[in-house]
Amino acid sequence: MTATRPAGPWGLMAEFETPGELVEAARAVVGAGYRRFDCHSPFPLHELDEAMAIRPTILPWLVFGAGATGFVVAVVLQAWTNGIAYPFLISGKPMFSWPANVPVAFELTILFSAITAFVGMLLLNWLPAFYHPAFKSERFRRVTNDRFFLVIEAGDAAFDPAGTRTLLESLGPVRIEELEE
Repeated sequence: MTATRPAGPWGLMAEFETPGELVEAARAVVGAGYRRFDCHSPFPLHELDEAMAIRPTILPWLVFGAGATGFVVAVVLQAWTNGIAYPFLISGKPMFSWPANVPVAFELTILFSAITAFVGMLLLNWLPAFYHPAFKSERFRRVTNDRFFLVIEAGDAAFDPAGTRTLLESLGPVRIEELEE
């Protein structure tokens, strides 16, 4: 079952001149009960995570699990290969020796972790995103230079075109723009 969006704009976008204004606007939007909104900035604003009430990501746990899996796969593969499938006794050396297996175990740990971090980051951030309604806005192009934008989606349960516009106007933006699909 898919959720349907109400008729009308895709959302509202407010433009701010300073990072502080954007952070305060994000706090106000969260305080008003909005959950489906995003902030856009030309550089990272670390205080935005707290202001937007963003939950911590699960990505570190996924990377840890992948690293542990890589380590176990490497050790089991080498133990089985050298000790069971193809035993080859050379000069009385043991069939399985930790020092000999460390490089491969280390490399597979790093490989599994790196691939999981890369793919996990893309998937958890819904990337690549080739289209967003804000891309149609001529003013939104300044987000890579010197402007800060807050976009509230119409799909938010608290979204009301007039009420949301009033809230955004009270935050003192440079401009408010309706975004169409």
